[in-house]
Amino acid sequence: MAELEELKSVADQVSTEEWQIRQDLACLYRIVAHHGWDDFLFTHLSVRVPGPEHHFLLNPLGLMFEEVTASSLVKVDVEGNKVMETPYDVNPAGFTIHSAVHMAREDAHCVMHLHTDDGVAVSAQESGLLPITQHAMQLGEIAYHDYEGVALDLDERQRIVADLAGRQCMILRNHGTLTVGGSCADAYMAMFYLERACTMQIRALSGGVAISQPPQGSAEKAAQQSRVLFDGTVGPLAWQAVKRKMIRVDDSYLN
Repeated sequence: MAELEELKSVADQVSTEEWQIRQDLACLYRIVAHHGWDDFLFTHLSVRVPGPEHHFLLNPLGLMFEEVTASSLVKVDVEGNKVMETPYDVNPAGFTIHSAVHMAREDAHCVMHLHTDDGVAVSAQESGLLPITQHAMQLGEIAYHDYEGVALDLDERQRIVADLAGRQCMILRNHGTLTVGGSCADAYMAMFYLERACTMQIRALSGGVAISQPPQGSAEKAAQQSRVLFDGTVGPLAWQAVKRKMIRVDDSYLN
């Protein structure tokens, strides 16, 4: 943690709006670590920085999610080049996936990508996410992208975008989960439900008994009823609770 203590705050080098976004993204990294959703130093969460420059913030390579702070986040352009002085680098695989979505979706201000045990397990199942729990049905239509190896090939960006289309949640087959949102709050709400749905599916399928199938049309009804969870209505309210929790756990991410 010595490196984090020595890192100078960048609050006076960025706009007030960017600083708030940095704190939100750092909080998102901390809550992901708190849930046990992190994968050592890997996977990524990113946010678009307001302004015409098309810059976005990504986690510094070499820091665990529980170590990420507002000042340690790395600001890059759409080509992955650092645009602000920092002692840290970024993971090129993370850049490939996130830049694809940020560049193609104006509404994708925040992008989350995880490799959780249950998320990856569902991504390896041929059926994908099944509409067998309320959490799964509330998410609506899920996008899927076939595995193409570690995401280093920039040509893959157009296929990721095409497969995601206008959806909020994607399962990267044999790889993990991805959500997008207009803010950290909305992306987190979608990911919370997606990851919970994956965990519930893995537990249900391991129970050794037949799975109860919901009546026809109930999945579509549940998705329609639950739109407010992910469209910016409920997310910001829940996000305030998340921030209060992470401040209680460790408020160093604010620096």
